[in-house]
Amino acid sequence: MVRELTQNDWPDVKEIYLAGLATGNASFETSAPEWETWDNSHLKHSRLVAEVNAEIAGWAALSPVSGRCVYGGVAEVSVYVSGAARGKGIGATLLNALIANSELNGIWSLQSGILQENEASIRLHEKCGFRTIGYREKPGQLNGVWRNVILMERRSKLI
Repeated sequence: MVRELTQNDWPDVKEIYLAGLATGNASFETSAPEWETWDNSHLKHSRLVAEVNAEIAGWAALSPVSGRCVYGGVAEVSVYVSGAARGKGIGATLLNALIANSELNGIWSLQSGILQENEASIRLHEKCGFRTIGYREKPGQLNGVWRNVILMERRSKLI
């Protein structure tokens, strides 16, 4: 079941986020923020969790790419699945639901920056209609190692 993410979900969402960060391939981030910081950095709509047997198995949300009004319909995707739930289609379910929800809220372009080694995330995004538009060569370091980022985008066919 996919439903709206609420503040009450934050402990479980944060745990899944931290587990993703621990893989070393999910993000340049190394720690999770407090709820208020996370809440303020994400759009108020298109925040979803997937539940399996009444437990949160993954989450997805959108962040604005810019404060400029011309980019108001462009958002960056975050999607994380718990270790126990990976490989069961939950990521695709969440990402497809996020796409549909984003379009209902006027988002015409979704983008994602994925660490090059995160092949599972790249395949997930491709499966859900994203295309590779380029890469950023070594834009940052994670644990002292320069990493490349694959840039992916999905343009709405409805908006």
